[in-house]
Amino acid sequence: MKAFMIERYGDRDGGRVTETPDPQVGADDVLVRVRAASVNPLDLRIRDGGFKAILPYRLPLVLGNDLAGVVVEVGSDVTRFAVGDEVYARPDKDRIGTFAELIAVHENDLAPKPAGLTMAEAASLPLVALTSWQALVERAQVQPGQKVLIHGGSGGVGTVALQLARRLGAHVATTASAAKADLVRELGADLVVDYRTQDFEEVLDGYDVVLDTLGGATLQKSLRILKPGGKVVSIAGPPDADFARELGANPVLRQAMNALSWRTRRRAKRQGVTYSFLFMKADGGRLGELTRLVDAGDIRPVVDRVFPFERTREAMEYAEKGSARAGKVVVAMG
Repeated sequence: MKAFMIERYGDRDGGRVTETPDPQVGADDVLVRVRAASVNPLDLRIRDGGFKAILPYRLPLVLGNDLAGVVVEVGSDVTRFAVGDEVYARPDKDRIGTFAELIAVHENDLAPKPAGLTMAEAASLPLVALTSWQALVERAQVQPGQKVLIHGGSGGVGTVALQLARRLGAHVATTASAAKADLVRELGADLVVDYRTQDFEEVLDGYDVVLDTLGGATLQKSLRILKPGGKVVSIAGPPDADFARELGANPVLRQAMNALSWRTRRRAKRQGVTYSFLFMKADGGRLGELTRLVDAGDIRPVVDRVFPFERTREAMEYAEKGSARAGKVVVAMG
């Protein structure tokens, strides 16, 4: 099969489409012919070696963290899917590789594709939809009437998180450029802070939850706009010990991660708020529940541009430079 592979970390110009053996299909696996896959910041961080200490992938490596496609083979113990089913998924972190013609995915990580979406639209959703759900529902436990700030409302995670927060009944603020204000309001923002001309720390106060997609100074300022007892859930900040435990990391690595987030957690404690790092998990059952929200019109995908598979490296460069107007960049097969 053809796949987009990297041979070493940090080589931004080295990824290429090449031939590689077809995946082996285990008893609980579903072999999917990939029709589309989307580009995520996670792909860029993996390519650059940002997670090599905690996610020791074997090189050369096929990139790609979510997909939509068609089932072409099922393992002997698979009961939920059959050949010909249209599916979508975020594969488990240890089994990535959706920038390829075929991928074997554990059946527990798959869900039926929303019937009303194209393959490209469906491929744009799994990682960002699961991230939004795990951040807002499972981690932050957002309740109706709470005030929620979502950074980067026009980005991949932001476009879905805005819709989900609105569905949860929250009062939603977001940061976005003035050019994207109408879009993010349409998706669910009650208040838009133009990050180019406004400092959100001077505009917002007394928030219950912040979903941080940017890290750095944005994360530190976010701690200060929360009310006592508020929560920051970050997908871009420093990992913490809880994440290390979830990974099953050894004591040395757990201690190192704890040290990375120590200053942020200390600042949060001084503010009377909490900080946690989220690395989303594959979950086909939860993705199936999100499908119902898509089918009901509560969540819709936002796709900026679709690239052909042969131009996967260009698609990654386009996403990395921030060229996307809003939403996701997708790679289409065939």
